[in-house]
Amino acid sequence: MPEPGARIIAIANQKGGVGKTTTAINLGAGLAEQGRRVLLVDLDPQGNASTGLGIEREDRPVTTYDLLVGEATAAEASRPTGVCNLSIIPATTDLSSADIDLYSNEKRTRLLREALRPAVAETDYILIDCPPALSLLTINALIAADSLLVPLQAEFYALEGLSQLMLTVRELRSGANPDLRIEGIVLTMVDRRNNLASQVEEDARENLGELVFQTVIPRNVRLSEAPSFARPVLEYDTTSTGAAAYRALAAELIARQPGKES
Repeated sequence: MPEPGARIIAIANQKGGVGKTTTAINLGAGLAEQGRRVLLVDLDPQGNASTGLGIEREDRPVTTYDLLVGEATAAEASRPTGVCNLSIIPATTDLSSADIDLYSNEKRTRLLREALRPAVAETDYILIDCPPALSLLTINALIAADSLLVPLQAEFYALEGLSQLMLTVRELRSGANPDLRIEGIVLTMVDRRNNLASQVEEDARENLGELVFQTVIPRNVRLSEAPSFARPVLEYDTTSTGAAAYRALAAELIARQPGKES
């Protein structure tokens, strides 16, 4: 496993539209704002994390696909963003063929783990933005990671959608990555005016206990607008409730003990 000091966190949920990429970008920016060196690995073929940090599609000559197939190192693929202390390895639609292209590779589920190993000493946090599917890419992320952070939208079927992801984590713990732990569940798109959102939060805390972060991410117009300006909300509108929430989430993450068992 990666040496102590650098934490590799996979941000995953096989359900789309839960605020996963928004969390990857803004949690990364929040950690960077507090002086942590952060590398964001865009592992989603849609490349939204890359776009959201201002990396134009024509300006991604080296990507996570090159990293996985061994044609580039993490240092060669990484590039700075407009946020101090935050770098990114961008993605393109090339990743869409990864499941097929890597199928014959005996180490296909461990490629990301091996590729990121040299970057561990250079960073404090490596955040992996996973695609919305339990694909080979997500399995690579979970095997590379120390822990899993799950954005959970405050909606009726939210908790039911966790079951397959938790089953995958248990399977990996029994084999490929026995040290993988659950970093936590972060509730997203929470509207306090909505009784359903409050009920989902209550159910999540009752069923998952301390795994649920105290910080919740509200529905916030500025959070929705920021990607179109290619900036984290912490820079787009630094005083917004969305920015405050992700600052609080970053602080809570830093405060959590990495060795704590889930």
